[in-house]
Amino acid sequence: MRPVHFLAIGIGIVLIGVLYWGGNTRPPAKKAVQAPNATMPSPGRPTPASIDSLYQSCLQNMSPAQADSVRLLAKKCAALHDSAQMRPIFSVLSEICSRARQPLMAAFFNSRNALLENSEKSLTFAGQLFLQLAEDEKNLSVQAFEAGEALKCLEKSLSISPENEDTRLALATCYVELTGEPMRGVQILLAITKEHPDDVRANVLLGRMAIQSGQFAKAVSRLEGVVKRDPQNKEALYFLAQAYEGAGERRKAADALEQCKRLVNDPDFSREIDEKINSLR
Repeated sequence: MRPVHFLAIGIGIVLIGVLYWGGNTRPPAKKAVQAPNATMPSPGRPTPASIDSLYQSCLQNMSPAQADSVRLLAKKCAALHDSAQMRPIFSVLSEICSRARQPLMAAFFNSRNALLENSEKSLTFAGQLFLQLAEDEKNLSVQAFEAGEALKCLEKSLSISPENEDTRLALATCYVELTGEPMRGVQILLAITKEHPDDVRANVLLGRMAIQSGQFAKAVSRLEGVVKRDPQNKEALYFLAQAYEGAGERRKAADALEQCKRLVNDPDFSREIDEKINSLR
């Protein structure tokens, strides 16, 4: 496992764990910090997977009883036109899929409930849920579908409450990491830092973007500011080490990784980070 997999995105995008695992409606905590892609998102994106193919795959991976329940409820919902009657069915469908360990379809049915409810809170939750699934997804077509669903929910949530910072950060993250339009995300982040220059989460994301585009001095400046304000920020230290290395300051990179290692305090992470530190010194 690469060391970056031991880190979780600490940018406050509140990326939430899989909905309703085991029937629990509280989202579980994410891994400690997840690192960014090595390169910027490519301008072209694969064609998103179709919802029909994803739905059929979900049914095939359920028990016969669960699949029959989903088919029955989905058919019942399709015959309705009253959102007040449809919403509880979508909620039950989401829970069945979650208990069957089918998080994508659980998220899809949850998002349909949220879109009908049309509340900022439910839409942001649904969008963040799809965002986490997309970040963890290996299949690019499925990832494109998940990213599109995340954008749909987050943009609608932001239209209800344009100043919600968590929603703005989640939307920026989706554009930066999962679409061919990273500059749309950058513009959102720059607007946040213009209003709140010391915003930790937005500055970490902008620092990561600067690393990805080879602007290492700019990344160092932003991330040093974050670490100065928040010395315990594992993610900022990890990416600051990358920025230092890119800027040719290898000893500073090693020192930042040492600090990050102490804070993460994970044996596997420490072993792999030690290899990187030795290569820098």
